[in-house]
Amino acid sequence: MTLMEQIARADERSLAASALACLDRCLMPPEDGGDPEPLRPLWVSCDTGEEWAERLDAVCAAMERAAADGGTASRVRAMLGDAPREFEAGPLRSWADACSLLALDVHREFDFPAGDAHALELCRTGGAADGGPLVTGEVLRQAEILDVLAEHAGAAGAGAGLRRVLDLSAEGRRVLRAVMSRRARGRVR
Repeated sequence: MTLMEQIARADERSLAASALACLDRCLMPPEDGGDPEPLRPLWVSCDTGEEWAERLDAVCAAMERAAADGGTASRVRAMLGDAPREFEAGPLRSWADACSLLALDVHREFDFPAGDAHALELCRTGGAADGGPLVTGEVLRQAEILDVLAEHAGAAGAGAGLRRVLDLSAEGRRVLRAVMSRRARGRVR
């Protein structure tokens, strides 16, 4: 099943969690000592959707107050601003799709060689070989996250699935941060 097919079949819980995971991987650590995990309050709402809109508003406000570094952080803030306030599959599907593309685009920017932005859709429909190593890894990570969430959908103890998603996202964030750090060191020399 392609990533696009997985997104099309996902329930609201899976869509919200996969979208958050995409955004989470794109956020770099704050340089001003701010909250290193600003999306954490939203993760709590992913399981049932309880207090989703309130938590979303609070996270958006906190992200707005954070020091603006432009680039990726501003793109994540904009994507959070576009998030649906209702915890329903239809609106969340569109948002999760956009978050997926954002994460792939961020990975594409740091890939070597940097791929074509138009190839991202192809990667999501089964042409992962057309992306560079970072994009290909991100496509696989997104698919694995949706698989984990689908396995735990509607089950008691679904929090275990969310815990695994957080772990997968943290792993992806470390990979991207390492590449960004290497690239920054290369520019300094």
